[in-house]
Amino acid sequence: MIQQSFQFPGSNNRPITADLTINPAKGDNQPVIVYAHGFNGFKDWGNGALIANRFADAGFAFFKFNFSHNGTTPEHLQDFADLEAFGHNNYSLQLADLSIVFDWLEDDRHGLAGLLDTSRIGLIGHSMGGGISIIKTAEDSRIKALCTWAAIAECKTPWTNWPQEKLALWQQTGVQYYTNGRTKQEMPLYYQLYEDYQQHSKRLNILAAAARIKVPVLVCHGTEDTSVPVSSAYAIHEAQPDSELYLLPSDHVFGRRHPWTEPVLPPAMQQVLDKAIVFFRHNLD
Repeated sequence: MIQQSFQFPGSNNRPITADLTINPAKGDNQPVIVYAHGFNGFKDWGNGALIANRFADAGFAFFKFNFSHNGTTPEHLQDFADLEAFGHNNYSLQLADLSIVFDWLEDDRHGLAGLLDTSRIGLIGHSMGGGISIIKTAEDSRIKALCTWAAIAECKTPWTNWPQEKLALWQQTGVQYYTNGRTKQEMPLYYQLYEDYQQHSKRLNILAAAARIKVPVLVCHGTEDTSVPVSSAYAIHEAQPDSELYLLPSDHVFGRRHPWTEPVLPPAMQQVLDKAIVFFRHNLD
């Protein structure tokens, strides 16, 4: 098993930290699975190495990365050590980061060209990263198959249910704060996040993007998800009726938590992984 870490410039020249896991015993020219984490997430949340190893054992090169403005730093990969970066994150920056990731993989800056087949890229996006992945798949022909995990159906995280008064105060003060339930940090959200959505609302229409996708799509969602309700999965599936809808009785993170110290993943996550691997085997051959 090869596991290598990388760092390269992302949006606004902020670093993207990433790692690639591959099993050379599975041969050359392996398809690549790229994983995009969600809001308040990072590539190693809930022991992402277990997920990476599972894909590598199945014959895929697995590439997971931290969005450039997710609040982590190269020195603190699992901590929100840069709250200013977090506050300046937005959907357009994340879409740009995904393009940078695909460019980087194609340009052989990883030094593993013989092992990777970047003409066969599959994309997985969780939660907010799922919505970003839907939009990017509609735009970028390099993505040959898409799997979403508990994806949002609107680019309105985290202000979806905010009252008008709170939105008005956000505009007036320029910042609102979101409490991270795990770390208890007060995470700044600058008004530019909302402005980005308003300025690019056509591009950031997830359901319209889903309708334009021409490659296979697997939509996975927990029916007990209280963060992103299962109605989002139904909406995505309705927008893209050729997609496959996979529902199971689980929560937003399929039974995981952070930190995850056990040697195996919870049953719901294992089921989602098994389903995703079969899906990518069928569609990336």
